[in-house]
Amino acid sequence: MKKLLMLAIILTFALAFIGTSMAVPPGKTIVFTKSPMGKVTFSGKIHADAGLKCTDCHPKIFKMKKGADKITMQAIFAGKFCGACHNGKIAFNAKTSCMKCHKK
Repeated sequence: MKKLLMLAIILTFALAFIGTSMAVPPGKTIVFTKSPMGKVTFSGKIHADAGLKCTDCHPKIFKMKKGADKITMQAIFAGKFCGACHNGKIAFNAKTSCMKCHKK
């Protein structure tokens, strides 16, 4: 009985905190506001509608912990983070389509 109770407590805590580790739940958005070029909104729905799954980018391209990746335009232009796909071959080119992401 003690083992069953302990298992129930552990499972309850695990389920309670599983959502807090996800930066953007599937189909949701996240807004980056620190860019001097204007805020950038990532839409999980737009990417899902394009046929992508969360596991296409996580954890291969982006870490699973919110704030763990230091995303810069220099890194994106070098093919990292968003630039892994937004290179003009897979998706629109981040180098030439700034206003598709950055909104004043």
